[in-house]
Amino acid sequence: MHIPENYLSPSTCGVMVAAMAPVWAHAARRVRDDLPAEKVSLLGVAAAFSFLAMMFNVPIPGGTTGHAVCGTLVAILFGPWPALLAISMALAMQAFLFGDGGVLALGANCFNLAFVLPMVGFGAYRLVRLHARGARGELVAAGVGSYLGINAAALCAATELGVQPLLFVDAAGQALFCPYPLWVSVPAMLVGHLTVWGAAEVVFTVGILAYVRRVAPSFGAGVTVPDGRRGTAGVAALLAALAVATPLGLLATGDAWGEWSAGDLAARVGYMPGGMGGWQWAALLPDYSLGGLPGWVGYMLSAVIGVALLVVVFRLAVGLARPEVDFDGRA
Repeated sequence: MHIPENYLSPSTCGVMVAAMAPVWAHAARRVRDDLPAEKVSLLGVAAAFSFLAMMFNVPIPGGTTGHAVCGTLVAILFGPWPALLAISMALAMQAFLFGDGGVLALGANCFNLAFVLPMVGFGAYRLVRLHARGARGELVAAGVGSYLGINAAALCAATELGVQPLLFVDAAGQALFCPYPLWVSVPAMLVGHLTVWGAAEVVFTVGILAYVRRVAPSFGAGVTVPDGRRGTAGVAALLAALAVATPLGLLATGDAWGEWSAGDLAARVGYMPGGMGGWQWAALLPDYSLGGLPGWVGYMLSAVIGVALLVVVFRLAVGLARPEVDFDGRA
């Protein structure tokens, strides 16, 4: 669901960034005003869960792959506005460092995955929680919310891609950017997310939430226990286990729908869309690879690097925003 570079017109990318700018600003204010420093520093851990989930590619018949996002999970643990910032940071790191998702398309990807997904997912979660009580009820609500959230995000991504050939064509009537109209992009995106990838989102969300609630009841906003650091080792162990297991995502062959290279896209539609040869970002670790290392080693090390960067960035953010607070959240 990461929209690549040049699949959206520059004007579409500009509109999406302009739309997200005030949303990011509002989210930053909400996090600053509503979350204690020690909780803000843990947002990096939550962002790492989302980053790792997106590395586990899951195939469906036909050679197409997809992945979970865990956007609803982060919203349940910290609230939808902190989730927006956490997932946006994960998406920005993927785009700039690993070339996963377009840099110019970052506004659109953040709108879909960091805004729509956690907002819809958390809203559905809250509605179900009105009728589903207790620990089991929370897991049911999390499953429903995560399923609806990722499908809402998929619908938005499909719409953004599908309007491109309706709005931007050359003199010969050929698409300049994504060539698949709405009546192709919407079913193509939703079939996988309504089935396999929606199920993957539910499994990741419910599984991680159940584990965190058991081993670290203080992890998350609005949750306090006598020992505020209880279970942090368990959460770290889960992150480490997921990072080590990420090479399993390489077993899924093929690309996600709408994430082909320009050459592969041209082979599919029979021509090269005129705008596909535009600007390209040179990622430092493209496709989660590290030099001449075997693919699985590079993939795993990329997971470790990504997790470490996300944790460090949010801990540094606390120190910069609130210099009177140290990295352990103590005044």
